Amino acid sequence: MLRALRWQGVSFMIWDVGGQDRVRALWRSYTRAADGMVFVVDSADVERMEEARVELARVTRTREAAGVPLLVVANKQDLPRARSAADVERLLGVAELRRGGTSAGAPRLPRPCCVRPACAITGDGLDHALEQLYEMIRARRKADKHHHAKARRR
Repeated sequence: MLRALRWQGVSFMIWDVGGQDRVRALWRSYTRAADGMVFVVDSADVERMEEARVELARVTRTREAAGVPLLVVANKQDLPRARSAADVERLLGVAELRRGGTSAGAPRLPRPCCVRPACAITGDGLDHALEQLYEMIRARRKADKHHHAKARRR
């Protein structure tokens, strides 16, 4: 489902593709030309954290997703069993994702990543998470612009 979101004067076009098994094969097509990715994980469901780690690694290691900023939302922080953002970061292997890397033959680019705690029901943490995503996208665009200008001068 395509959603439009306006946040603090910035417009986001968001594809909410869900995490069910039957739609995961489609994720790759949604990362083409993406400025950023948001991966929402249930921070209280420790039993499925390994599955989330595998799927996150799979979608971020495609050629289309090389270097694309990643926001991981550690959702459901209101629940007593919720793992902290730092725990979610460790369990999902986000440090490895920051180093970059893609499938064979694709470029190895460092990836801006952050993990932010949130509660979708109350909205707690969502503003800060979107702000982080916006800043990562801005920084990447600025770096790309600088890189292209430098390449033209050669």
